[in-house]
Amino acid sequence: MTIRVVVADDQELVRSGFAMILQAQPDIEVVAEAGDGAEAVEAVRRHAPDVVLLDIRMPRVDGIEAARTVCAESDCKVVMLTTFDQDDYVYEALHAGASGFLLKDVRRDDLVHAVRVVVAGDSLLAPSVARRLVADFTRRAVAVPATGPSEELGALTARERETLVLLGRGLSNAEIAAELVVSEHTVKTHVSNVLSKLGLRDRIQAVICAYETGLIARGG
Repeated sequence: MTIRVVVADDQELVRSGFAMILQAQPDIEVVAEAGDGAEAVEAVRRHAPDVVLLDIRMPRVDGIEAARTVCAESDCKVVMLTTFDQDDYVYEALHAGASGFLLKDVRRDDLVHAVRVVVAGDSLLAPSVARRLVADFTRRAVAVPATGPSEELGALTARERETLVLLGRGLSNAEIAAELVVSEHTVKTHVSNVLSKLGLRDRIQAVICAYETGLIARGG
């Protein structure tokens, strides 16, 4: 399968550099480049790519707003690119629906790996990083119901709820398997069911959901 990618950055050298790196891969095709968020959204609508790389700071429409639109309108995976590593950008990007977050000084191999990872349905944040980020994110986010898990979780089985809790705590599939005393294959099935039933894009969105629905107490 060829992975179709749109690269959006207002700096032409950065944009073309990323595009060249990705285009050189036998399984990746760069279908369009964009110089701002508005162009990126239009490129996604026109070409229906699998992944869009979005710079956070762009003219007219920034990367965060473009990510919200792309995630609302399509199944395209979003990877945010920035020269900044401040936490606020990470929170906003993840909440907008992004599947990953990369600094622009990312190594060539890591950039290529990132595209393949998000297409496979995984996130670009290690479990330990996800745990720390989401804990802070939920303390900053709008109020979460304190009366217990949201009704939207009613579609999950008891084991799927357990899986979601462990995802929320940042555990990997292997760690979840050990915790539940099941195989990793079984865990992958549970994770897939959780994402499907709750309409979530990937593991990062599942982590955020676990906190925002109250399944995991904020700061807990």
